[in-house]
Amino acid sequence: MTGIEYVQGDATAPQGKGVKVIAHVCNDLGGWGKGFVLAVSRRWPEPEAAYRRWHRERAGNDFGLGAVQFVEVGPYIRVANMVGQRGIRTGSKGVPVRYEAIDTALGAVADKAVELGASVHMPRIGCGLAGGKWARVEPFIAERLVARGLRVTVYDHV
Repeated sequence: MTGIEYVQGDATAPQGKGVKVIAHVCNDLGGWGKGFVLAVSRRWPEPEAAYRRWHRERAGNDFGLGAVQFVEVGPYIRVANMVGQRGIRTGSKGVPVRYEAIDTALGAVADKAVELGASVHMPRIGCGLAGGKWARVEPFIAERLVARGLRVTVYDHV
């Protein structure tokens, strides 16, 4: 038992009451245009604009693998842009997902969720276009979030 609740639905419409953090994985190239980010952008323009600005101004900030940017999109919802994939294509160095970066980023998400008294909501991060395996990602969620007493819901889009 991981303590993670799995539901069918849309992670951009998180269930439950209280403050929520929606976590998802971004690439390290500043690209935003395929996968879950499209659902995020359909609902709110702020996460994409903030991510692109974060990447553009990266010489003066923490943008890079393992970094997280929190974007407030409503009084009770924050979107966590987690940099957890190198590039966008599978190539000679394998799939884009970077498990260590996701693990690091989830630690920051846990800190923010504890600070806000928030629950955490996400699709199966790193397992779509990034090419990751859920069996590798799920233990990070259990260790970083659930072990700290955070409520986590993972959404499988229907």
